[in-house]
Amino acid sequence: MKLVIGNRRYSSWSLRGWLACRQSGLPFDVEVVSLYDGDWNHEQRTNPLLAPSAGKVPILWDGETVVWDSLAIMDYLVDRLVDDGVGRERFWPQGRAAAALARSLVAEMHGGFMALRSAMPFNLGRNGAPVPLSDAVVADIDRMLTLWAEARARFGQGGPYLFGTFGAADIAFAPVALRFVSYGVELPGFAQSYVAALNEHPWIVAWRAQADAEPWTIERFEIA
Repeated sequence: MKLVIGNRRYSSWSLRGWLACRQSGLPFDVEVVSLYDGDWNHEQRTNPLLAPSAGKVPILWDGETVVWDSLAIMDYLVDRLVDDGVGRERFWPQGRAAAALARSLVAEMHGGFMALRSAMPFNLGRNGAPVPLSDAVVADIDRMLTLWAEARARFGQGGPYLFGTFGAADIAFAPVALRFVSYGVELPGFAQSYVAALNEHPWIVAWRAQADAEPWTIERFEIA
């Protein structure tokens, strides 16, 4: 398989797609395209790897099969594992109630929290300086903490992640957790522990190191 991603420093959706591929355990290659640089419009128009998604990343090629959008990529990888006899447990927690909550959290993260995303563009290079938070952003943070608290209280006894072991819900929320670090958001103890666990995950450590090594800067995301 080949996963096409954008700049690791700025592309939260690419991080989700990459984490999903790592979680699958299936072998894959990575190709990086630089978002919004001088060649980006040309890249969108001419790169056949990006054509099916109209230039959006991440996009996953599996032979002649192509799938884009991080949630669709995760669903596709789950299907691959099921076909290989591995099952869904690598992504989704066991038990109907736990899996139902995990799916709901992933879906809400995928389609929501727009105020938070707009106020805190994903940027792993920020130094943690806080920014003013509007009422809408505070409401998004409060909602997210409520979801995290419910998952941890009900199903998180088996480890430091939302449902104990690392899975789909953590893949969905990892970019927001990293935003909280980049923007110095103060969190209650249980949430701070969860964010710390994600930051210490070896895949996140590797992604950060690769992001630091990339040469690109996108000024629109370099807010004070």
